[in-house]
Amino acid sequence: MSDLPAEARDLDARDPLAAHLDAFVPAAGVSAYLDGNSLGRPLRELPDRLAAFVREDWGTRLIRSWDEQWMELPIQLGDRIGRVAIGAAAGQTVVADSTTVLLYKLMRAAVDASPDRSEIVIEEGNFPTDRFIAEGIAAERGLTLRWISPDPVAGVQLADVEAALSESTALVVLSHVDYRSGALADMRAITDAVHHAGALMLWDLCHSVGVIPVELDECGVDLAVGCTYKYLNGGPGAPAFAYVNARHHGLLRQPIQGWMGAGDVFAMGSAYAPAAGIRQFISGTPPVLGMLAMQGMLDLIEEATIAAVREKSKALTDLVVRAVDEELTPLGVRLLSPRDAALRGGHVTIGHPDFAEVTKRLWADGVIPDFRFPDGIRLGLSPLSTSYAEALSGVLAVRDELS
Repeated sequence: MSDLPAEARDLDARDPLAAHLDAFVPAAGVSAYLDGNSLGRPLRELPDRLAAFVREDWGTRLIRSWDEQWMELPIQLGDRIGRVAIGAAAGQTVVADSTTVLLYKLMRAAVDASPDRSEIVIEEGNFPTDRFIAEGIAAERGLTLRWISPDPVAGVQLADVEAALSESTALVVLSHVDYRSGALADMRAITDAVHHAGALMLWDLCHSVGVIPVELDECGVDLAVGCTYKYLNGGPGAPAFAYVNARHHGLLRQPIQGWMGAGDVFAMGSAYAPAAGIRQFISGTPPVLGMLAMQGMLDLIEEATIAAVREKSKALTDLVVRAVDEELTPLGVRLLSPRDAALRGGHVTIGHPDFAEVTKRLWADGVIPDFRFPDGIRLGLSPLSTSYAEALSGVLAVRDELS
């Protein structure tokens, strides 16, 4: 058996990103926070950022801030996410509504643009919101859902998608990183296959943005949606972002025609005329307060670089997988994530029949992973806020609860 605690200490001592660990608010009574893939920790600078916003942007500039900065903030922040985290040139990304609303907008716009095609392809185990939205749109438009049933650990493979595609496919909707196993899909190959079939590709980036380098433009992706409260640390309920490749601007028309997406917002016209470009995918008043927290995390990611974040993510998850093999497998725990770091995202999932109760006890002791039905614990490792020692301590706490 290896000396895992000594290895974790050595990795922390050599970690080029270790200086960022102190940028986050410490949580009293929590010894291991392993749920950054669900809700990222707040930054220490956030109280000052919020106070300055209340005192100056809102409190002093008042309604003038709309003209001075807030009207353009959704696109400016979208451009920044595009540059720092998702490989998108300016003018293609906007921060607007919730993940659910943006998925509806983009899915509905995509199928409406292909009236001669009648099927949406989606994975049967995709996150519920993605499936529920697809089901609702299929019912609205009289479409058929074609379900992909991949290996639950390896996730969706190119061959799975190719087998589901046909001349009837209008849209394919997949998660880049599987929310259960952490399996990482081959974005480039799958997108190419979907385009070869004449369909549009929509990627859900919720579990990849901020932890994995994403190259939407290079991969020729049509559409994408991602949340900002996981690895972008935007806080509970922070708005999501939508990406629409520039080649579709003026061709796709979003279905929720709100005044903020109109070409002339203050004309108060009698009929809706959409704005040019990505702005038309805004509907109502932008959630300006909800856009504050993520800006500090984008600063950190830009300083660290997303490539360095990814390297630490792979090293963290590798350490956890080795600890699972040595400490938990003898206790009947199953690894439910890909073993190869190149094939998984930022979390590791493990399974055991007792994990529902184990999770409750861990939380009571200040060790915070999350539980996924029916018997999985996800160990979410946000690289800029998680040390190697902290990640290992979470695995050892699971061992102690099972022993």
